[in-house]
Amino acid sequence: MASLTVHICSQAFNVEGPTIGFPLMSDIAVLINTAVAVLAAVVLIVRFRVNPVIALVIGSVYLGLAVGLGVEKTVKTITSGFGEIMVEVGLLIAFGVLMGSILNQSGAIRRLVEHLLSTFGPKRLPYTMGLAIGTVLQSIFLDVLLVISAPLARKLAPKIGKLGTARMATAMAIALECGIVFTVPGVASLALAGLLNVPLGKMLLFGLLLVIPTIVISIAIMTFLFRRGFWNEAKDEDHTFVEEEDREGEEEYDGGTRQSPAGQSGGSGPGVGASGAQPGPGTVTVAERERKQAPLILLFAPLLASLLLIGAGAILQILNIDMPWLQLLGEPVIALLIGLIGTCLVTRAAIGQDRVEQAITVGFKESGQILILTGVGGSLAATVAAAGLGDILGGFFSASTVAPLLVVWAIAAVLHIAVGSVTLSAITAAGLLAPIAPAIGLDPVLLALAAGAGSLFMVHVTSNTFWLLPSLLGQSVRGALKSVTVGVSVASVVAILLIMPMSLLF
Repeated sequence: MASLTVHICSQAFNVEGPTIGFPLMSDIAVLINTAVAVLAAVVLIVRFRVNPVIALVIGSVYLGLAVGLGVEKTVKTITSGFGEIMVEVGLLIAFGVLMGSILNQSGAIRRLVEHLLSTFGPKRLPYTMGLAIGTVLQSIFLDVLLVISAPLARKLAPKIGKLGTARMATAMAIALECGIVFTVPGVASLALAGLLNVPLGKMLLFGLLLVIPTIVISIAIMTFLFRRGFWNEAKDEDHTFVEEEDREGEEEYDGGTRQSPAGQSGGSGPGVGASGAQPGPGTVTVAERERKQAPLILLFAPLLASLLLIGAGAILQILNIDMPWLQLLGEPVIALLIGLIGTCLVTRAAIGQDRVEQAITVGFKESGQILILTGVGGSLAATVAAAGLGDILGGFFSASTVAPLLVVWAIAAVLHIAVGSVTLSAITAAGLLAPIAPAIGLDPVLLALAAGAGSLFMVHVTSNTFWLLPSLLGQSVRGALKSVTVGVSVASVVAILLIMPMSLLF
């Protein structure tokens, strides 16, 4: 009897190799050690301010040793996991960020927002700007896109009328965060696709199918709440510091003209040549300025073409159509490379080679930290898979495809509340449940979208976005808790509610 007790206890806490007779105990040990590894990484990041990259590697090392992989296999699993995800998405992330940086330098983003205003009018601006940011502008690093677009949104907010600041701030927050996790080439969507082996064309199509209704519905819900008294302008808005964001030649709107900021008579900002400036207040009409700049559609054409090629390649794959030349161009790496080369060429003609090279330098700097974080997320996922968590959870969820989607959403939500990084929480949650997708017949793209949706929940004081939006859009912290925290959380819930019926259809 005593020997049987010893045997049961040893099986509960020793998982070096397959267990015979008492698999439940070893399963519990794997689950406990996985939870400890993730919790330890969170504590290191939040409590001890350890860099997320280091914390995730420490968690991976602990898990590998705790479940009996041994030193050599643990290290090999961590390094191979890093390398495998870099093979999948390394170049894609780099190309996408570089394109975004060049478009930023060319002034194309600012001009796009201006065209949205003139085309759709101020009343629809929260929706049109939100959809633009959440879809076509996702090649731009999030913080850069925020700094570019938020001051423009703030200046346009009064044109919407009452609740303009609240609606624009909420639309910005929802679109920025949804785009990064759902829309190719958003960095989190690329990382999730690589981690879960989702074809990038499929991620592009499913992501667009989800992100558009999520943004529209979420903005509509928040607008309804604001109109029912959820927003208090006296307490939720603070315009004390927003003038500090009027920099780098940005121009104020004034009816059908733009005026140079005070102290810049004649205007020396982008697109207003010194020789063409008129004496006096320095006003210039939209038509006059557009004639001096490259057509906006030309600047965005390479990026749009690359996305169309990726989408075409995905459709060919789904329909089993054999067109080798289009399949080659539709390969994500080739398509984004074409987009990057095209963007360099058209912007070089518009702004000069020196500024293009400056943009590329900035882009490399931005992509480096994203690549490393994505890689160590892959290391943790590989260690979790080697520990056998997939078989364990696959048994739990064998009768349902909705349950694992809710679980990965909840895990990502909890991680985001603790850590504050959308990308990190999405990658970690997806990595934990990635092994179960094949076991239960769940399409990995749904798991990727669910992880992305969960990572949007409760953007709060640990997030850089939370602090940037108040200063750039004239909100108090109380206002940011409503527009950012509540707004993006609404989007998180809307997204998972849309994903669940998708799992029944696909």
